Amino acid sequence: MNYDIADATLAEYGARRIRWSGTRMPVLASIRERFRDEKPLEGLRIGACLHVTAETANLMLALRDGGAEVALCASNPLSTQDDVAAALVADGIPVYAVRGEDDERYYSHIDAVLDTDPHITMDDGADLVTVLHTKRTDLTPIGSTEETTTGVIRLRAMAADGVLRLPVVAVNDSATKHLFDNRYGTGQSALDGIIRASNILLAGSVVVVIGYGDCGRGVADRADGAGARVVVVEADPIRALSAAMDGYQVLTSDEAAPLGDVFVTVTGDKHVLGRRHFEVMKDRAILANAGHFDIELDLESLDAMAVERKEVRNNLEEFVLADGRSLFVAAEGRLVNLGAAEGHPADVMDMSFSDQALAAEWLLQNRGKLEPAVYTLPEELDREVALIKLRDMGGDIEPLTEEQIKYLASWQEGT
Repeated sequence: MNYDIADATLAEYGARRIRWSGTRMPVLASIRERFRDEKPLEGLRIGACLHVTAETANLMLALRDGGAEVALCASNPLSTQDDVAAALVADGIPVYAVRGEDDERYYSHIDAVLDTDPHITMDDGADLVTVLHTKRTDLTPIGSTEETTTGVIRLRAMAADGVLRLPVVAVNDSATKHLFDNRYGTGQSALDGIIRASNILLAGSVVVVIGYGDCGRGVADRADGAGARVVVVEADPIRALSAAMDGYQVLTSDEAAPLGDVFVTVTGDKHVLGRRHFEVMKDRAILANAGHFDIELDLESLDAMAVERKEVRNNLEEFVLADGRSLFVAAEGRLVNLGAAEGHPADVMDMSFSDQALAAEWLLQNRGKLEPAVYTLPEELDREVALIKLRDMGGDIEPLTEEQIKYLASWQEGT
């Protein structure tokens, strides 16, 4: 078995962490049990480019139990948990991921996964699919899945340009993914990463959240709950109005730049904070990114402005400016929740990775029937995941009577 990991001796601890995460993922456990019995993925090769975490490991094990041959690489150079990578290799799953790997090694790992000639690919950010459409056009998978908002944006752009050559399930667009993972997962884990990197007190701080999609809303909610004063920067008027009605001050980035103690970018766009913002920020302001790629902060401009640059804590770097101010960047401007913490809790990744497992099965069931396009997971599968999760949490849904079902399907009754 080929693989490339940091340290094989970390496997035992990684295995313990994988088992612990598995106890918090009851929906995926139920799918894994069915997969083990039915083997719906028998003979399938799956190549995954995902964050190499304990939660992802449970997805890989579920796919393997379903009969698939799985290979995994990292979807971000800083998101790999080296102990988890070692544990998966020890369990017979090829992994190509090392925390802190450079770009050359990162893309060599993507190539290594594609060398397995996968029938289905799984992506988080669309880097693997992009390589499929540029360097590795010799491969023709039957389909792919995409985990995150940024990746879906890229895939829809590919579809609009007419270059997408395989069907892709936008797992991110499933309600049980983006309404929970993005909001509750990112909200908690992004702040967890900032606190681990800096050990600051959020209460009383001004936290500027740039982007008010599902992820940004989650960050704002959690910062507000921790006692921060939240300012939102948003380009879309509907989302901006929603932030205002949620009780947050809504300003432009130029208005917010001198106010913030902590800045969190969650837009999926490029250089939303740049030189003009850095020039007016408070001394000791902290910059963090919770978007997928490290492009939201213009760190090249910040580096050019700095007269000194040094690491002051694990995952926290100080940029000393000519006027004596210091700005601090968490996790190199990469995903702060994974670069400086452990990513989303297993409880919420349970639903996201259940969607991934079901999407792989759905692609196989519909092999040859789907045009190259971006699809969403069928609603009935989404609802199945939600119901299992709800019942595991001790809740249940209200059943409709026959009369109520009939009324909702009719138009004759009125006032």
